[in-house]
Amino acid sequence: MATQDSPSSTFARMSADGLSPQGLTPSGHVHWNLMAPELVEAAVRRSEGVLADMGPFVANTTPHTGRSPNDKFVVREPSSEADVDWGKVNQPISPEHFATLKADVQQYLNGLGELFVQDLYCGADPATRLSVRYVLPNAWHANFVRNMFIRPLINELATFAPNFTVYHAPEYQAEPARHGTRTGTFIVLNIAERTILIGGTRYAGELKKAMFTVMNYLLPKQDVLSMHCSANIGEAGDTALFFGLSGTGKTTLSADPTRGLIGDDEHGWSSEGTFNFEGGCYAKVINLSATNEPDIYATTQMFGTVLENVVLHQPSRTVDFSDQSVTENTRASYPLHYINNHVPSGRGGHPKNVVFLTADAFGVLPPIAKLSPEQAMYYFLSGYTAKVAGTERGVTEPQATFSACFGAVFLVWHPTKYATMLGELLNTHGAQVWLVNTGWSGGAYGVGQRMKLPHTRAMVRAVLDGSLQSAETKVHPIFGLHMPTTVAGVPSEVLDPRLTWSDGAAYDAQASKLAGMFRENITKFGSAVPANILSAGPTG
Repeated sequence: MATQDSPSSTFARMSADGLSPQGLTPSGHVHWNLMAPELVEAAVRRSEGVLADMGPFVANTTPHTGRSPNDKFVVREPSSEADVDWGKVNQPISPEHFATLKADVQQYLNGLGELFVQDLYCGADPATRLSVRYVLPNAWHANFVRNMFIRPLINELATFAPNFTVYHAPEYQAEPARHGTRTGTFIVLNIAERTILIGGTRYAGELKKAMFTVMNYLLPKQDVLSMHCSANIGEAGDTALFFGLSGTGKTTLSADPTRGLIGDDEHGWSSEGTFNFEGGCYAKVINLSATNEPDIYATTQMFGTVLENVVLHQPSRTVDFSDQSVTENTRASYPLHYINNHVPSGRGGHPKNVVFLTADAFGVLPPIAKLSPEQAMYYFLSGYTAKVAGTERGVTEPQATFSACFGAVFLVWHPTKYATMLGELLNTHGAQVWLVNTGWSGGAYGVGQRMKLPHTRAMVRAVLDGSLQSAETKVHPIFGLHMPTTVAGVPSEVLDPRLTWSDGAAYDAQASKLAGMFRENITKFGSAVPANILSAGPTG
């Protein structure tokens, strides 16, 4: 017979139906909706990690220190089968295999000595938000999801009615022959049952991104665009969006002390405006410094923050943010309100400016360019960034990465559905789109230098204050991008990438090489891309 927490206050946090709606009859202790101090106490008691100097909790997730996209599946069932863009991203799994895996995960969870339940909202817009119940065996994972999603008021918990359930079994290994998985790791979404199964990996990012995948399916059915972007808002009420893949600067550039932070990663855009899906941030913290990113750095010195796979100096237990001996993908999870100038409602208006971020390791793209509507669609579908040598095994030179809509691994519908919706919203609300390269200048990775963050901040600031809207530009001869010729606080020679190379002919060759990669990538969409958008891509 399961037991509950003894203090009377915890009973107000418990669902009246217990875990019976989740098909669970746990034999161990069930902790309902514990707060951060209680979860950290439990995590330390259970030896799930350690406390670092200043109070953040540090967990290690090896051997998985990143997502496992090849182990992600969608149940192929009648209600959603015609909607899903089946393939490498959305791998099908049968309802029968899902049922077997779910029953085995439930049995596994029922037999554990302790379970932690967190009831949370996904989506700051009450009209479209989901009520999600997480069932987890670890206190630190419970603290992670509590940081990352929107926390109901205590008086809402007794009547909380989940319309989505996530079963977490990080130490449970699936059997591919029995469960239809590829390995022992699994992230399985059943849209019809509104259920997610996650197991075989301790990496906490799966708990967050699985719900993003759900929103990417459900929101477009309600004429709401789901987006892999950060968002902030100025004093005048001007909202800005920042699209980009991991490592391109979404979190860094949206955490601007002069603007309110709506959110750092996942948002919706409806007829009413923009809204955050989450109640927290999940920042990449490799080489984090108090000088360059003071607001984010401050959160890593706070109790309640969860640090993933960082390395501690002993015996002081201070974090060495430059140490990537565990992984380059070190992370910090913290509630949104740890950023002083956050937007409590998690909502903003229709964006005035939209920024596409790319980290171009080829050193070819300009640091900033103004896009036409057709170019905006082309670069949104391309979703370009680049991997650099040394970040992954076998990567010895820059490698182009094209991730449609800047988040292909999280999309459920075909990418052109999201692109069409974005194009309509941009046109309706008159938003201007910009391409910002946070990658390399003066040469490719290994020769050139990474764009200086103060320069990038100055360019973004000029976008947001309107000074670049009518600025003089010149056209890139290969990519056709309109590059501003002057930006306050940025040397003019930086603005034209060819001028930063010592060998102009070498730049031309590298630019032509990358342009060819763009053209080859866009062909995968076939006839789904209109001719006017295809012609907006590079020509050289």
